[in-house]
Amino acid sequence: MSWDPFTALARLDSTFDELIRQSFGTRTQHYVPGVDMATDGSDVVISMELPGVHPDDVDLEVVPGRLTVSGERRDTLDQHRGRLLVRELRYGTFRRSFQLPDGVDADRVEAQYDNGVLAIRVRDVTRPMEQPRKIAVRSAAPVRQIEGADAAADHSRRAETSTA
Repeated sequence: MSWDPFTALARLDSTFDELIRQSFGTRTQHYVPGVDMATDGSDVVISMELPGVHPDDVDLEVVPGRLTVSGERRDTLDQHRGRLLVRELRYGTFRRSFQLPDGVDADRVEAQYDNGVLAIRVRDVTRPMEQPRKIAVRSAAPVRQIEGADAAADHSRRAETSTA
């Protein structure tokens, strides 16, 4: 019988997992699903990767200032599996929270699940960026006018016509 490093590592990994489960008295594992967040007009769209998660196993909750997404990806192969050689897929519960601006309530949040991606739309949370405006700068000191030669002559003519 030859030594197989993958089988030895898998056995060590399985033994370690079992030791941890026995120590903490639970089989629940946690994972963090990946998220993309983008604006769409005045809306914010959060796309969360949840492959293998049934939509009934996802909960969305809105409380003032916070949106929380939680749920569970169930390991359906566990009871039918033989000796585990490699385990890279994550199962168990997940929870992600996002801060919401003041005044956003549950009526402005909608969610849709399609092909393993949960899309959450939070309506009217961003304001369009205002265009820059020029502001006139006024002087606090009174404006003095300097009269030139033409202005002095014009002033003299007005004085002569008013006396005549």
